[in-house]
Amino acid sequence: MTGYHAPAPADNGGRARKPDPARGFTAAPSSGPTEPMARRARPIRPPPRLLSRAADISGALRSMTAATFDILGIGNAILDVLARAEDGFLTDQGMRKGSMALIDTARAEAIYAAMGPGVESSGGSAGNTCAVAAALGARVGFLGKVAEDALGEVFAHDIRAAGVTFPTAPLAGGDPTARCLILVTPDGQRTMNTYLGACVAFGEADVDEAMVASAAVTYLEGYLFDPPAAQAAFRRAAALARQAGRQVAISLSDPFCVGRHREAFRAFVARHTDILFANEDEVMSLYEADSFEAAMEAARRDVKLAALTRSERGSVILAGDETHHIPAAPARVVDTTGAGDAYAAGFLAALTRGHALPECGRWGSLAAAECIGHFGARPQSDLKALVGAA
Repeated sequence: MTGYHAPAPADNGGRARKPDPARGFTAAPSSGPTEPMARRARPIRPPPRLLSRAADISGALRSMTAATFDILGIGNAILDVLARAEDGFLTDQGMRKGSMALIDTARAEAIYAAMGPGVESSGGSAGNTCAVAAALGARVGFLGKVAEDALGEVFAHDIRAAGVTFPTAPLAGGDPTARCLILVTPDGQRTMNTYLGACVAFGEADVDEAMVASAAVTYLEGYLFDPPAAQAAFRRAAALARQAGRQVAISLSDPFCVGRHREAFRAFVARHTDILFANEDEVMSLYEADSFEAAMEAARRDVKLAALTRSERGSVILAGDETHHIPAAPARVVDTTGAGDAYAAGFLAALTRGHALPECGRWGSLAAAECIGHFGARPQSDLKALVGAA
């Protein structure tokens, strides 16, 4: 992956604008939420079920009760504000390049006023995964908390327009909708500053039991471990999925997030997780391992299936005694925001279609390559054509 290409910001629903300190940290006017766009119905396929870790995974995908959704994502409902920045800006602002930091209102105002022209679009890690998976033809739902404000309307509009079912009621009278200020340096690396806002209100009561029970895979975003009530919501969702005979997947999201909640993450992965998504730094942080190989073997012991990404070195899929090495798809790096989210989307969209694990990895790699080839995390190409999906 080489080269840096700077396309003009906008499209894909983005709203280019120059931050105005007098305006405050608010959203551009929105036309409000709309109904989900119509999608062509396709026959309900029996989703896969992963059996014992010793089984041949390629032959272990078998039908269970028909699912209404292929994937149900649960995560932070966030509006992303992306802008280009030089490394010196990160240094001046005291930011650690490539990381995600939680910030308060005052810090959000200060960064927002200092950053250059940006693009606003619906984001959040699991939200991005859901949008990409829907673009690949998966039947997708999303649970996450926004406020009853303009930013919340933008988020709801965008994710529904992407073909994702989004039923969560907005928060009235509390904190505003979350937003993430993302600075993209010339090497394509993203540095995120997140104000959680209404996300902290997401709790067990927001877990839609019927949707979890009817989703082949419930996909949980590791960033949601930061709000205290969300960990209880995760455990509730996992229990409901297991009761319904469904699969539970989690993305570790960020090595610093893992470091903040390492013991809780390790317990959740070992006790409640079927499918683990992580990059090299995240899985090494989880297991406090000195090498990727050591972390890989620890993950193999904990879960039935792990998909571990390694940037330009591709990804490694672990299933019992099996190890599949998947090459990275060729790409020109513009912006790495959402690359891991897109990989998980491609992998799960293929898995719930019953594809073999190497093919799932191929879909993930192609979706990630499409993502990093443009500014912003939402797809701008025909992903179904890209992966060759029928």
